[in-house]
Amino acid sequence: MASERTLYAKEDRRRVSPAGQSVDFPFLLLVLLLLIVGLVMLYSASYAQSEYDTGYAISTRYLQKQAACAGLGLAAMWAMSRIDPKFWLKMAWPLYGVSIVLLLSVLFFGESVNGARRWINIAGLQFQPSEVAKFTMILLFARLTKLFGTQAKQFRYGVLGFGCALLGILVPLALEKHLSAIMLMGMVAVVMMFVAGTSPKWLLAGAGAAALFVLVYISFMGYAGDRVSAWLHPEQDPGDTGYQILQSLYAIGSGGLFGLGLGKSRQKYLYLPFQYNDYIFAIACEELGLVGALLIAALFAALILRGYWIALRARDRFSTVLAAGLVTLIAVQVLLNLGVVTNLLPSTGIALPFFSYGGTALAVNLGEMGIVLAVSRQRDQPKEQEGQL
Repeated sequence: MASERTLYAKEDRRRVSPAGQSVDFPFLLLVLLLLIVGLVMLYSASYAQSEYDTGYAISTRYLQKQAACAGLGLAAMWAMSRIDPKFWLKMAWPLYGVSIVLLLSVLFFGESVNGARRWINIAGLQFQPSEVAKFTMILLFARLTKLFGTQAKQFRYGVLGFGCALLGILVPLALEKHLSAIMLMGMVAVVMMFVAGTSPKWLLAGAGAAALFVLVYISFMGYAGDRVSAWLHPEQDPGDTGYQILQSLYAIGSGGLFGLGLGKSRQKYLYLPFQYNDYIFAIACEELGLVGALLIAALFAALILRGYWIALRARDRFSTVLAAGLVTLIAVQVLLNLGVVTNLLPSTGIALPFFSYGGTALAVNLGEMGIVLAVSRQRDQPKEQEGQL
């Protein structure tokens, strides 16, 4: 009897402790594959710019920085994968407050890069607080989803409750004029509100209000607003507003079916601006062709679908919504970036996860994938009974 009790106690500990369960290997493999392919493409897309910026002395300037952040991100992913998601339930409000303080501090102490003040420099480390804010918004929405329960169908909770929490993040971003982050977080918030149970009629009303705002904005700015005109008629100003998207389309078109070959892009030789950042997918299309581009898109699709599979099999409602929100963040970024690069959407400034140059974004993305892996440890555990906090 004593041996049986010992055996059952060990089984219970394995069931409770997230570190005692194995993570979802297919999801982990997909993350690592995207990271490796992203680093390879980053080097290929950036070495010409790196040589130009360093007087043709260093070809790996951007790769070195990205690889260092990838190492930090992998360490964060490992650490996050071993933390029980219930920890984040307790940390939702404190981290939400910290992110607001960081966003507001940008207005006073932030550094300007390319005309935008969105970065903070601490001990020589430059990072964007908006990357942290994206995570804390998802975290708080997951906590509120568990707190509201079925009351999320009511306007008071499903609209005002989530809306006030969202405004706490969006207002500082608006003061920074960080419109791309506002759009991205707004789209993720709508998906999470739908998952939480907010009535579709309120979500449709919000979408209508957003569309009205866009129309009013365009009418005030005139039909020749830079981004709108570059999107609709890039050929009308090929030397200025339409230059970047035309160079992107040239890169995609010249890649053909199988591409020019890895490292053989022509547009990366200072023809296509931000070729290693927002428009890195255009270089991938040029070098790897349609086949390579579709394979990259397939990797992202597999990661997203597997992430939702993990979310659906989570132990509790909070973990489900948290994992779904983090996966949705990746999905929305991928869709917006590919849409801009192919000129299906106007320029948004959204980077491609795991590919685009940006140390803060890469490290945070990997850490967030670690949280999804932590949720995946629960897939064999029984569902918990839900109750309000």
